[in-house]
Amino acid sequence: MTSPTRRRPATAPDAGLRRPVEPSRDLALVAVFAALVCALALTPGIPIGLLAIPITLQTLGIMLCGALLGPWRGAAAAALYLVVGAAGVPVFANGGAGLGVFAGASAGFLLSYPFAAFVTGLITRAGVRRGRTVLGLVAGTVVGGLLVVYAFGIPGMAWGGGLTWGKAAALCLGYVPADLVKVVLAVLVAAPVHRAFPRLSAR
Repeated sequence: MTSPTRRRPATAPDAGLRRPVEPSRDLALVAVFAALVCALALTPGIPIGLLAIPITLQTLGIMLCGALLGPWRGAAAAALYLVVGAAGVPVFANGGAGLGVFAGASAGFLLSYPFAAFVTGLITRAGVRRGRTVLGLVAGTVVGGLLVVYAFGIPGMAWGGGLTWGKAAALCLGYVPADLVKVVLAVLVAAPVHRAFPRLSAR
């Protein structure tokens, strides 16, 4: 006589491994963080260099988008910010707005934001999953928030400002100290948030 086959308890696939999909919550977070970038962009900028492109807190907001929301939602928040500004809402540096801003010397910096948030989120998420949250945040904000932004910004400055790439790169050196301060601020803000909400950047 054969023994009855035991049935395995029904469980949801990948239960406990992934954060549940919550589209409404995701959309709300994307909108909130896009608004955060808008608010930070409205703080008075400090123009420096030949082209007077100001130092603003926009990139801090972009770092936080990726560091806290993860790659996809962070990139979506950054893209939404650009869409709002392109539509004519004055949310760019010094109250700029409209498509004309994307023809100026700062266009490369702006266009980098979704990519910067994505890379920041990707690297940060990898660090969080390995239990190295602070290291992931530092690496993510430096690579995404600085290197990716400069990779777009330098060619944009050269094209929009009529400069050589070498001259544009030299001008960008003036932004590095302030951007490193933003990295520190982003890590200080994001690290305790990740400790309190460890699954926040799960996607």
